[in-house]
Amino acid sequence: MKSLVVLLVVAFAVGASAQCKCESMKWATCDGTPCECFLLVGNGEKQPLNCSALIPKCFLMKAEMYRARKGLSTRTIGGKPVETAFVDNDGIYDPECESNGLFKAKQCNGTEECWCVNSAGVRRTDKGDKNLKCEELVETHWVRLELKHKETSADVDPAQLKSAIADAIQQRYQLDKKFVSDIQYDKNARLIVVDVKKDIGDRKEDLSRMAYYMEKDVKVLPLFKEELKFEPSVAGQKLQFENILVYYVDEKAPTFTMQRLTGGVIAVIVVVILAVVAGLVVLYLARRRERAKYEKTQVRELDEIQQSLS
Repeated sequence: MKSLVVLLVVAFAVGASAQCKCESMKWATCDGTPCECFLLVGNGEKQPLNCSALIPKCFLMKAEMYRARKGLSTRTIGGKPVETAFVDNDGIYDPECESNGLFKAKQCNGTEECWCVNSAGVRRTDKGDKNLKCEELVETHWVRLELKHKETSADVDPAQLKSAIADAIQQRYQLDKKFVSDIQYDKNARLIVVDVKKDIGDRKEDLSRMAYYMEKDVKVLPLFKEELKFEPSVAGQKLQFENILVYYVDEKAPTFTMQRLTGGVIAVIVVVILAVVAGLVVLYLARRRERAKYEKTQVRELDEIQQSLS
């Protein structure tokens, strides 16, 4: 009887352990009753997680940096919507997070160089020193996703594509499909442009989580425990993606200036300016030559008229 009780206790413990897992984060460590999950970040600190939702992007980036420092792999194996939209050109860094997972408005990555970020953690100002002021965390209210899918055996129906994408985003990323405001499709380029928007002032929905999880789905491998990719089904045909580009539109325009442009970019700008100036000079000289020719013709014609009259 005693041995039976022991076996039941062991079986219960094993069952509880099997159920204690974080479906939304494959790097999480989970244990205990009730189940508690965490990520290792920084110098090995445990960051508690709420696994019933997507993990905040700030925590995910910190976990990626921790794993990179420890030699742990982070892998298991359309144009701008508006002129002020921008992409994340700085890539991964070790961010400073608030306790709720929000990015701190000012980031320095452990260096003397600092910058301001938006709610998606993407740099939106020039870099400066420790005295740089970031008065507020500016909210990203619009994300544009440019997705290129692989070749398919049959044509993709644009009408069915729109509902398939919206449904897949809601199901996989827990974001109500009402936020999917528009979907465009270029059949020849196999390009899908998805606009995801929320009202300005909305602080309840975090669009950066959806965008970051989707980027990992396409570029690397899923962050979910169950490593199934984002593959919407259109008329029974799964779409597999080979590329993604994400644009961020903030409630306030970014404040990049010419001060921090790289030498290559500056060189391109200078070449363009010189080409324009040269073109204007050539046009001016050509018009001047034509005018001089016209004036000479007029003088010659006047001389001929005077000779005929005399």
